[in-house]
Amino acid sequence: MPQRKADRQLLLLLGVAAVVALLWWAVGAGGSGSTGSGSTGSSTGSGSGSVSVGSGTDGSTSAAGRTPGGVQTSRSPATRGGSTDAATPISGLATIAESALPSQARHTLDLIRAGGPYPYSADDGVFANRERLLPAHPRGYYREYTVVTPGSGDRGARRIISGADGDRYYTDDHYASFRQIEEGR
Repeated sequence: MPQRKADRQLLLLLGVAAVVALLWWAVGAGGSGSTGSGSTGSSTGSGSGSVSVGSGTDGSTSAAGRTPGGVQTSRSPATRGGSTDAATPISGLATIAESALPSQARHTLDLIRAGGPYPYSADDGVFANRERLLPAHPRGYYREYTVVTPGSGDRGARRIISGADGDRYYTDDHYASFRQIEEGR
């Protein structure tokens, strides 16, 4: 009789371990294997230091390089923490120059770089990327910031989404579309 109880406990423990492993795998799989789309371009070179030039769907272009691990990056003069020569991930989305953003969006970028204070309590909250328009990353990678809309009685539709690696995106239609911000341009 004691052997049966031990067997049941072992089976229960194995079942719980299997469920935990399955959940861990499912959550981890959501942040891997993402690829960019929506742009065309060509690349020259191979390995570290290769350069890829692409054009977005709006006719904009971007220059990119590959890190030793093969991760495609772009040079951004101003990224999280005020760094002036950091590489940011290429998303494959259309781009917008920082100078082409509305003045309120440029002000929001300044607040993000300074670490706040932000005009809304929801700012600097986790952006879950439920629309799956941005590159896939684990929950918590993206943060959301409101771009003040003059004349709006609420937060409006404009946002800047900031990735943990310094990639930033602008939406003026409440997440229906995004453009990657080319900071310093």
